[in-house]
Amino acid sequence: MDDEKRVICAQTRLPGVSVSQVARRYDVNANQVFNWLKDPRFAPAPEDDEPALFLPVEVVEPGDAETSCHAALGEMVVELVGGHRLRVMGGYDPDTLSALIRKLST
Repeated sequence: MDDEKRVICAQTRLPGVSVSQVARRYDVNANQVFNWLKDPRFAPAPEDDEPALFLPVEVVEPGDAETSCHAALGEMVVELVGGHRLRVMGGYDPDTLSALIRKLST
């Protein structure tokens, strides 16, 4: 049950999410969630404190011939820090790709 309380408390810390929304989602009283938030046992784990990293995204108009060709081939190009590029062709696992991008961007 403590793990579920940690999950509930962690969700209340997300931007734009209220304690009452999370409490309703889990069918618990909002006052109880506020009590859990004060309890150090339900504090976020150290790895939960890592700041979110955002990558720049460029949206290209669909009329671009080069983009259309790449889309038809199932190809994606990710521009990384330092001007490096990662080209992904065909299917991919999003979690594995995300981990690879994080490693290459450090």
